[in-house]
Amino acid sequence: MQKLLLGIDAVSTFIGKAAAWAVVGLTALICWEVFSRYALNNPHAWVLDAQIMLYGTMFMLAGAYTLAKNGHVRGDVLYGFFSPRVQAGLDLLLYILFFLPGVLAMTWAGWTYAQESLAIREQTFSATPLPLYPFKFVIPLAGAVLLLQGLAEIARCVICLRQGAWPRRGEDVEEVDVEKLKEMVHVNDSDLQVPASASAAQGGKP
Repeated sequence: MQKLLLGIDAVSTFIGKAAAWAVVGLTALICWEVFSRYALNNPHAWVLDAQIMLYGTMFMLAGAYTLAKNGHVRGDVLYGFFSPRVQAGLDLLLYILFFLPGVLAMTWAGWTYAQESLAIREQTFSATPLPLYPFKFVIPLAGAVLLLQGLAEIARCVICLRQGAWPRRGEDVEEVDVEKLKEMVHVNDSDLQVPASASAAQGGKP
């Protein structure tokens, strides 16, 4: 089971990182349009629509990645004080009541929405229209990947309820872990302390 969960994490991570490259295209597109508009006096009507679609693709496909890394914001300030079993019970209840119905509805409705858009070859409303239906297929894709990751999180909740501890997640680039950084450079807390004589020379300031 753990191998399967880590495999789902890997899929979500791959898709999230692939979608993150959209920010490179988005940045280049914005810079080019600003130069073209103000330096060359040659604005393009389709650029705004392209920017919105690139940002939307990146934002939607990052949902499963963020869930895999347990990075979504929690609104409950008491959650961190609960035992792992209580946390798992709350998470499981919320996944069943809110997550699954919402994501299933988004995936189903998004697929219908995308099919209708494809049938009419929908385009953006601008002087230079862009095809809109490929972007709308991102909605059910993002929903399906998020649903898959959500099922993995539900399985983690069940495992935690049984074992009393959260199963581990796949490692990825995270915020700086100070303790790991100290181990890498072979530095102890005592090495970071300022000697009393130096502190006195600085006027008692750390």
